[in-house]
Amino acid sequence: MTMQLDNLEPHTLRDPHGYSGKWHFFPQDVLPMWVADMDFPICPAIPKAIVERLQEQVGYPPMQGDKQLLDLIIQQQGRHGLTNLASENLLLTTSVVPAIYASVLALSSPGDEVITQVPVYHPFLYALNEHHRVTRHNPLLRTPTGWEIDFDQLESLVSPRTRLLMLCNPQNPTGRVFRRDELERLAEFALRHRLWVMADELWADLIFEGPHHSMASLSPEIAQRTVTLTGPCKTYNLAGLGGGVAISHNKQILAAMAGVSRGIGGHPNVLSMAAWRAALEYGQDWLQEVRVYLQSNRDFITSFVEQHLPQVGYTPPQGTYLAWFDFSAAPFGRQAHQVILEQARVGLSDGRIFGPGLEGWLRLNFATSRNLVQEAMERIARAVQAAD
Repeated sequence: MTMQLDNLEPHTLRDPHGYSGKWHFFPQDVLPMWVADMDFPICPAIPKAIVERLQEQVGYPPMQGDKQLLDLIIQQQGRHGLTNLASENLLLTTSVVPAIYASVLALSSPGDEVITQVPVYHPFLYALNEHHRVTRHNPLLRTPTGWEIDFDQLESLVSPRTRLLMLCNPQNPTGRVFRRDELERLAEFALRHRLWVMADELWADLIFEGPHHSMASLSPEIAQRTVTLTGPCKTYNLAGLGGGVAISHNKQILAAMAGVSRGIGGHPNVLSMAAWRAALEYGQDWLQEVRVYLQSNRDFITSFVEQHLPQVGYTPPQGTYLAWFDFSAAPFGRQAHQVILEQARVGLSDGRIFGPGLEGWLRLNFATSRNLVQEAMERIARAVQAAD
């Protein structure tokens, strides 16, 4: 399969119907590189599968979901090291974010303390705040070799009220892919303190270097205390169709999540399941082509920052399609989001939503044509240089 990924243009991406939230959020002269969906066309097998599914009965599906899809998910997770799974170990959800909320509600109570590394995908923080949990931040350390977990500080966070560890791996927004030894140390920490673990592994198939290690694959003991969340939206660009799954060897975790979601989560969506199944069955060549293109965009950004933005902090992501920039040393520092938007006309995600003390940090989505990535980086460089 060979796609035309270099010929995407704003006038075609900004459709006249307003279907794309990303491309219709900002004024037309702003390049929108914020919310995490791709500009690339989806795998052709997916719309074909949706149309074919509409020719069949579209009544209520089995509440457990499409058995063929469940089998494909089990095979996929087996490649990440999650073995000995059956359909009873899977709970389909409308997407990953509702599953994050359900994990918080099922595995902790109001007033309980929950630990998560920051910066982190903002629904982690929203779920904890909105449901009156006490968030205990474990800031990632930025080192010359990349982002690292501060295990000493992590130990200091635990109290008798600590119930849950929330992990994002591959990590959003830093793009960090944690090594097996790091995850083993986290698992030992969780087991020693009898913590539940929610592992958001949504980006596991968008990695550029090294393998993905699933937290629950490390030992039978940590598997019994972990729920793994994933879905097709990032890997196959199906955000608008929804779909997600919670996976655990501990069926009581899934039963608790189903209980707190009852009447809210709804039944599995037949079109979402058809799309996901087609992606897993027929989308691997498409995915490999996209991964190669994303890595080349990542490498372009790395070279560009080294040459033209040395004052901007940046560590190349090992996975995802997200670049995480530190503009705090720039003259506009804490106002980076506003300045880049108003002066460079590039719409990025404001770092403040990813945790405390992140004013001046911005997240850029590079899942688009190289010409748009280059245009955005050149606009940003001009704004930074004009402020010097």
